[in-house]
Amino acid sequence: MKNYEHYKRGYYMPPVKSTSWVDKEYIDKAPAWCSVDLRDGNQALIVPMSLDEKLEFFQELVRVGFKEIEVGFPAASETEYKFCRTLIEENLIPDDVTIQVLTQAREHIIKKTFEAVSGAKNAVVHLYNSTSYAQRTQVFKKSKEEILKIATDGAKLLNDLAAQYNVNYQFEYSPESFTGTEIDYALEVCNAVIDEWKPTPERKVIINLPATVEMSLPHVYASQIEYMSNNMHNRENVILSLHPHNDRGCGVADAELGLLAGADRIEGTLFGNGERTGNVDIITLAMNMFTHGVDPELDFTDIPRITEVYERLTRMHVYERSPYTGALVFAAFSGSHQDAIAKGMKCREEDPDNMWTVPYLPLNPEDIGRKYDGDVIRINSQSGKGGIGFILEQKYGFDLPAKMREDLGYTVKGVSDEQHKELSPKEVLDIFQKVYVNCSSPIELKEVHFVQKDGIDTEITITVNDTEKVYHGHGNGRLDAVSNAIMKHFDIKFSLISYEEHSLQLGSNSQACAYVGIEVEGNPKICWGAGIRTDIIDASVSALISALNRTNSISK
Repeated sequence: MKNYEHYKRGYYMPPVKSTSWVDKEYIDKAPAWCSVDLRDGNQALIVPMSLDEKLEFFQELVRVGFKEIEVGFPAASETEYKFCRTLIEENLIPDDVTIQVLTQAREHIIKKTFEAVSGAKNAVVHLYNSTSYAQRTQVFKKSKEEILKIATDGAKLLNDLAAQYNVNYQFEYSPESFTGTEIDYALEVCNAVIDEWKPTPERKVIINLPATVEMSLPHVYASQIEYMSNNMHNRENVILSLHPHNDRGCGVADAELGLLAGADRIEGTLFGNGERTGNVDIITLAMNMFTHGVDPELDFTDIPRITEVYERLTRMHVYERSPYTGALVFAAFSGSHQDAIAKGMKCREEDPDNMWTVPYLPLNPEDIGRKYDGDVIRINSQSGKGGIGFILEQKYGFDLPAKMREDLGYTVKGVSDEQHKELSPKEVLDIFQKVYVNCSSPIELKEVHFVQKDGIDTEITITVNDTEKVYHGHGNGRLDAVSNAIMKHFDIKFSLISYEEHSLQLGSNSQACAYVGIEVEGNPKICWGAGIRTDIIDASVSALISALNRTNSISK
């Protein structure tokens, strides 16, 4: 590929080795979560949310369980300012929720920000200025000393203004473009801000280290975070926060390794919305913890609802393959996958520990409000007997014999292939009923009677080509007697290979279902039929006649 030589690695490694995070196996507790959907996520929308839309989104974030919510950049626009004031003046912020507002390290913007949060019960004032080499030299054209002074002057002003407003403030500082900043210099700036704010156990400060632009492999970011954590002033009174973006597609990995490296807090968005490729996806992060048996302390038990609210208010679309949230992430079209899932679900019913270990499904879809039918097993030309059988059993109560599932599988796949589309569960049911159940041509069962006499005598009344006829037969059992009657009068020989039955609940009527597989002499292929009647004997005879009708061995 041309021009690769025009690029260089723009990140900076820590001046000392910082890799203790490698020894940790997993994240063992939830971080403090801060949603930035209403600021970073909103400013990234083609059409930013209206006031009413932002209010609804705020309420949804509260419902999910966020205790810290960045509500905007109040000095940026009148809408942002009005939203913040509406939340405060209409008392829409629960007592246990802290709002966060963003401000550049510029005096008039800081003053406007304090006016916006005046009267809030709890507020984080988030101060930032860019520290990266590229920004210093290309945008601001200032020295390291001048950039540091912007940060400390802003920190001093926050101290001064905090005394003027009756708000329980907490301060946060971000060296914007941290990942493009020399790490020892980033540490110098952060420590200077910490020294201005003098945090205490009762009033900790937040130092946020954003991957404003993701520049490195995740392990580099983790090493940078560990170095900062180990060398930060007053670390016990500092909440170390991360705000990863996703330019390299590694936002989740950055956040996870950053947590292993010592971070305490994550700023991100639902579904990863944000500038360019987006912020870190908090749902993915939280659900990754969940599947390791760790409580994420956020409520994602109704992903369909959250998705609907998000898509409607932001006019964004959740990609079908987005982890945990996409419409197709639990969908199995492959026959082998469907078979494994169906068998795994069966085994789970017998597991006394009730632990989730189903193949191909990292978690139980029901835990996040998804359904098995329509979400997990999806039917198309790639599907197999396991999935098709699973759909019929779970949704409609049909427990087909294994070999019959295989036969039905080929039939359903053929329809899907011919129509070149996915089939709904109802369409699968329709195919099963049309092709296999109570088949009545060329012969149709009208009545059947049995008498026990040295075995079983039967009298069956059937219609053949619109002519009603009565036949008699004898056998060791009911189906054997009916089989003998049909073989005698239709000059056909077949063997009963399989017979199964079970009760079936369809609608308000309790019915019986029977499945019969026969092998006609001269044709080794088993032909299957099913019968559904209110009486199990009638159902079994109907299944036998259905199988016979499907053999094409009886002349019309």
